Amino acid sequence: MSKAQTREQRLAFTEEAQKIVDQLSLEEKVFLMSGNIDIQGIPPEKISEVLGGMLASEDAHYNALPYDAGGIERFGIPPMKFCDGPRGVVCGVGKTTCFPVSMARGASFDTTLEEEIGHAIGREVRAYGGNLFAGVCINLPYNPGWGRSQESYGEETRHIGAMGAALVRGVQAEDVMACVKHYAFNDMENARFKVSVTCDQRTEKEVYLPHFKDCLDAGAASIMSSYNRYNGVHCGHHHYLLTEVLKEQWGFDGFVMSDFCWGVKDTVEAANGGQDIEMLWTLEFGKKLVQAVKDGFVPESRINDAALRIVRTILAFDRDHREYDMSVVGCQAHIDLAKRAAEESITLVKNQDVLPLKRGEVRKLALIGELAKKPNIGDYGSSRVRPAYVVTPEEGIRKVVPDVEILYADGSDIEEAKRIAAAADAVVFIVGYNHDDEGEFVAMEGTENYLGAVGGDRKQSLGLHQKDIELLQAVGPVNPKSTAVLIGGNMITMKEWIDSVGSVIIAYYPGMEGGTALAEILFGDVNPSGKLPFVVPVNEADLPYVDWEATDQYYEYYHGYTRLDKKNIAPLYPYGHGLSYTEFAFGTPTAAVEDDELVVTTSVTNAGGCAGTEVVQVYVGFEHSAVDRPVKQLEGFARVSLEPGETKPVTIHIPLEKLRYYEPSTRTWVLEHMEYPIFVGNSEALCSQKTVTISI
Repeated sequence: MSKAQTREQRLAFTEEAQKIVDQLSLEEKVFLMSGNIDIQGIPPEKISEVLGGMLASEDAHYNALPYDAGGIERFGIPPMKFCDGPRGVVCGVGKTTCFPVSMARGASFDTTLEEEIGHAIGREVRAYGGNLFAGVCINLPYNPGWGRSQESYGEETRHIGAMGAALVRGVQAEDVMACVKHYAFNDMENARFKVSVTCDQRTEKEVYLPHFKDCLDAGAASIMSSYNRYNGVHCGHHHYLLTEVLKEQWGFDGFVMSDFCWGVKDTVEAANGGQDIEMLWTLEFGKKLVQAVKDGFVPESRINDAALRIVRTILAFDRDHREYDMSVVGCQAHIDLAKRAAEESITLVKNQDVLPLKRGEVRKLALIGELAKKPNIGDYGSSRVRPAYVVTPEEGIRKVVPDVEILYADGSDIEEAKRIAAAADAVVFIVGYNHDDEGEFVAMEGTENYLGAVGGDRKQSLGLHQKDIELLQAVGPVNPKSTAVLIGGNMITMKEWIDSVGSVIIAYYPGMEGGTALAEILFGDVNPSGKLPFVVPVNEADLPYVDWEATDQYYEYYHGYTRLDKKNIAPLYPYGHGLSYTEFAFGTPTAAVEDDELVVTTSVTNAGGCAGTEVVQVYVGFEHSAVDRPVKQLEGFARVSLEPGETKPVTIHIPLEKLRYYEPSTRTWVLEHMEYPIFVGNSEALCSQKTVTISI
């Protein structure tokens, strides 16, 4: 464990940090509080040119080298050295390991794997000379159309919190500060600079903030505030969110940094609200903040608090820190980890005796869709990673089954696609999205996007492009051995074409080794074990409505599977769903309260003919509650790998505090003493087959 991974370890540096801060001038303390690119005095209309110059070439792309903030040389305090993420380190060109996007890794439901990925990312950050990784993205998509939802883990707060906390632990074990973002309610892309999100207090406390606290409880050193407003106030200025909740109620000991470039709108409001660092540059802090203190608008005690948080955290992480050279960047061990992550993430949602494809029986494979030949690892925004190579689906299939003849068509000619589908022993369609369809979007004058892609929210539809729908409808029925592989960062609706194909795989954006992993799953070398980290409704109208260009957006208490459950609407595929090439049987579950935990036990048996991995999911019901609550909610999960015929016990521990609801009238959390139905199974829908009820 890193010497700075826990709050208690970092607080041990308080006295030393305080002695340093006491010797700093006001100007030095304020210098700690912003990025080291000073653009004060540059006319606003020229700022875009400055940013554009930083992104002028592939070698000078966003965050090609770590970005510095602060640092006090005379006291040996190094600057923050910022590296973005989350699918790997953004720095460098042609070297960094590119993991599957977070949404894909969320489908693994594997916190141990996510912690290992955190270790790998932390090592690569240190190799690039960085000491801070800002890639723990845990925003909860209110609607899956959010363009950057690929950077988060799914739709469920408990699951997001567990996965994000695992990444924090891994990164920080390598003496790298983990920054958790974007705090909070940052779930719309195109309108993120103008929208004000509102919701009631229970929705805030129970749905949109718990996963942030989970990451802080895991020891996260930093929080990044978001661009959007909450209840009319910019989140980067928000005293309630940054000071009252984060620092006072949750006891956060680290520092808050703004989102880049435009995260601070007003010097005084941001500083007094609890913002500790203006990133990436100095515009509203710096000389303006010094003057605001001298004029009495910002108390120097606020500056002292920010400086102490910054210095203490740097001392804790940078004193005798781990060091790595560039040999770890994109090394084989990290590439193998990226491949394993893709293997565990790829999700089989439909299989009518199509998969796995059998060597010897499949001599000709029709591969249809333009995405089959394109490297496609996610959006081109601030999370873009530039690895040495990307294995496409076509390349992966050629590598895994070199003796199979591939008949390729890009899908633009339906008749050609029909012809090769009829001539093949099996058909694989590769359809979905790329960086132009979804992702980060920052428009600049004269450009589509400051990073060279359209991106943004999926404003038109949550389904496939119409050309892909027509392709699947027309060509899918030609060959009964047809599989549709979906590429994308979140849920894609399927009702228009689902009956046209025999098998459906969701590959998400599977990273640099994604093509290899996909081919291994198609041909049975790897047994799929991914589970949907979101619900797939029949109709996108079953999900909450979002105006993606709104200046005001209300978030309801229910979204995703909890919304469908509450309205008694059957999904096409439930949350947590994912098929395997083997069969699993669950034993009778038991549940008991031990100390401050709900302890649920069951057994899982591999009743099929090949090795496989199941994800045991525990949901708790709230039908006896005195207040409106979900029908049931995911509260715990665990992966278990089994050989044919093998049985293993599984125990899942759930803190009782996770079962509480928030009472706005008294501003307290309430644990009800009542009967709680406990549901155990392998998806949100199928788990009702095994239930046990306890009283708390």
